[in-house]
Amino acid sequence: MNVDDLLGRLSLEEKVRILTGRDFWSTHPLPAIGLRSMVLSDGPSGVRGPVWDERDPSLNLPSATALSSSWDLGIAHRYGVVSALEARRKNVDVVLGPTINLHRSPLGGRHFEAFSEDPVLTAELAAAYVAGVQELGVGATPKHYVANDFETDRFTANVVVDERTLREVYLLAFEKAITDSEAWLVMSAYNSINGATASENDLLETPLNTDWGFDGVVVSDWTAVRSVESAKHSQDLAMPGPTGAWGDALVEAVRAGEVKEDAIDRKVRRILALAARVGALEGFAKPADPPQVDGVAFARTAAAEGTVLLRNEGALPWKTDELTKVAVIGHNARDARTQGGGSATVIPKQVVSPLDGLRAALPNAEVSYSIGAVVQEGVAELPLATMTNPESGERGARVRFLGADGSELFTEDRFSSALVYLGGDAPVADTTVFEFRTTWTPAESGPVRLGFASVGRGRIFADGKLLREDTAVPVGNDLGAAILSPPSISTPLDVTAGQPIDVRVELEIPKADGSLGGALSITVGVEPGDADPQALIDEAVAAARAADVAVVVVGTNSKVESEGYDRTSLALPGRQDDLVRAVAAANPRTVVVVNAGSPVLLPWRNEVAAVLATYFGGQEYGDALADVLLGRSEPGGRLPTTWPREQDDVPVIDVTPRDGIVRYDEGIHIGYRAWLKAGLEDGREPAYEFGHGLGYTTWELSDLRANDPTSVALTVRNTGGRAGKHVVQVYVERPGSSVDRPVRWLAGFAVVQLDAGQAREITVHLHKHAFEHWADGWTTEPGVFAIRAGSSVSDLPLSTELQIR
Repeated sequence: MNVDDLLGRLSLEEKVRILTGRDFWSTHPLPAIGLRSMVLSDGPSGVRGPVWDERDPSLNLPSATALSSSWDLGIAHRYGVVSALEARRKNVDVVLGPTINLHRSPLGGRHFEAFSEDPVLTAELAAAYVAGVQELGVGATPKHYVANDFETDRFTANVVVDERTLREVYLLAFEKAITDSEAWLVMSAYNSINGATASENDLLETPLNTDWGFDGVVVSDWTAVRSVESAKHSQDLAMPGPTGAWGDALVEAVRAGEVKEDAIDRKVRRILALAARVGALEGFAKPADPPQVDGVAFARTAAAEGTVLLRNEGALPWKTDELTKVAVIGHNARDARTQGGGSATVIPKQVVSPLDGLRAALPNAEVSYSIGAVVQEGVAELPLATMTNPESGERGARVRFLGADGSELFTEDRFSSALVYLGGDAPVADTTVFEFRTTWTPAESGPVRLGFASVGRGRIFADGKLLREDTAVPVGNDLGAAILSPPSISTPLDVTAGQPIDVRVELEIPKADGSLGGALSITVGVEPGDADPQALIDEAVAAARAADVAVVVVGTNSKVESEGYDRTSLALPGRQDDLVRAVAAANPRTVVVVNAGSPVLLPWRNEVAAVLATYFGGQEYGDALADVLLGRSEPGGRLPTTWPREQDDVPVIDVTPRDGIVRYDEGIHIGYRAWLKAGLEDGREPAYEFGHGLGYTTWELSDLRANDPTSVALTVRNTGGRAGKHVVQVYVERPGSSVDRPVRWLAGFAVVQLDAGQAREITVHLHKHAFEHWADGWTTEPGVFAIRAGSSVSDLPLSTELQIR
């Protein structure tokens, strides 16, 4: 049996039906031909499954920026394997990742979800990730194709970008995942590229199909297919369903001759081929049983491998036997961000915070905690340990969905006060009022702000008394942001530790049209209190002064980095900068840990003993951080993106459409390429350059040789006193070129692990387009190219030349 035999048995209506999703996360089955429904799931850093539910938890892996900071293709491959294992465990057929848009600007809201500012580093990691996912019979989905490098007006913005820049930068990031790893899907983006929306763009055919040989399914970003016109292009699957722009309208368009049935048949063939690959089509081989891999252990390893030691004045690693008092400081030390906001979110079974990790790793030391500065904005969920279900008497809450007449349509017991309904059995679309009830027992006394975060008119009750009734109105018109990062409504309430309060929130669910009309997100909890900011800093300073060492965990919050909107500032929120300066003045052994998914400003960086960039470290974040601080693990990361001194220094930063257009006028000069160009013009330098990262040993590179355009060889020696990891980076330059080029560009890299005193000759493979540029096709400018090798884009002690003909 082959796919064409099955295709011949389908009516036009059946063909068109399977081109749109059955519901939010799955495709239509056709039992008559042995086709079952396929389940698609977010995410890039963990697999949530078809429901967003703490009762079905997921492994929370470190963010993509942590993965990319490892510069390690082996880690990326294992990341894919672990993701596929999670998918198989949750009966998911397709993982909607990796996200491989570029860090064009550090203000990009989903910066944490993508790999790098460099297309070659991105491409190599993406290919390894995709291969890891698909070797277990699960489809991978590189996204968002293409030039979706910002969030502002992402549904309507038009990116104007020249062909050379597309090919050398934004498309190059996708290429290897298709040509080498043979991705089974690609997700088309919301935005337009040069006037045509991604789902109606010729780029779906060329280069994706014609040049790269893609034979998979182009799935839309959710609601990105907006008309029958897209069916004339190489857009194959419209999600979500069951409603959408195709359906009956597409059947009529085919019958009217407006869309060729051959175009429909091609789409159906690809969907059936995908089904065969993932084991969803009878008569084709099923994927083999997956291997046994400890995903939790991998999450801990990956977090350490992606941790970047930005600065170390002899402070790290700590010696355990010298520590009697450790001051742990920072909101994020206790309430760590282990992942970014939006569709990448998963719900882990448990999270190890930095405070948890250090207390477990230092059982014989006194580990104090001070919040230091408030980072949280908006309502945060209630800890499960403080919640009692008023109906069952167990931990958690009771929720009810009520009809217009007050009748109970659906009820369930939940173990979280942060709830998202995207798919599943809850009748959100038919519900008039949603009700949440729990008995909350506060752990501390004092004034709080009790409330909810959602969209719609809500009422907040405490012990039966209505405290506030108000309407939460979404900011902007991005549906994803409205659902996943909603506004907060709260009211003041005095509470006493240990005294239970009956909390009830009623939400009138606004009626919405379209495929997202059945979605609901609500968090019930408390907003930050009104504590004196200076008193919090003073308390932290006192703790630091009394300790042997101080570790300050600074970072962002869900209002800073999330899907649906871009950042407006690179500064840390709240008074965290003041906190770091005050603590550093009190204790010269202050280590700062940056818990942010993307670059932030570190104006105090030269005033502290050490700085670690840990990104969003996944559920094992705290244990991994302790491993690094105590020298049990090497801080294995190198920066995949430039970190600036000041926001005004960033050469490419604008993410805001003007008259609906985002112009990529910088061309091929983004990231470190733009910094190098600006440095030649005005001497501008970043705080930490692309590729930068320190370790716990020292290295020597020698004997660089280039025999041909495919690879170089050199010798690497660990000259320090302990085993370690080094990332060898190779760049290419073309002095005196007649073509506009970057000052230098990454051509290849390799991870080296050596024992103390050990040396090894290594080969670094160079990207196939390293010596080429795009001019109506890949072409080469004959002449001499300089090849440089070292430890970052600006630390390149070795050089050689290669004649290209």
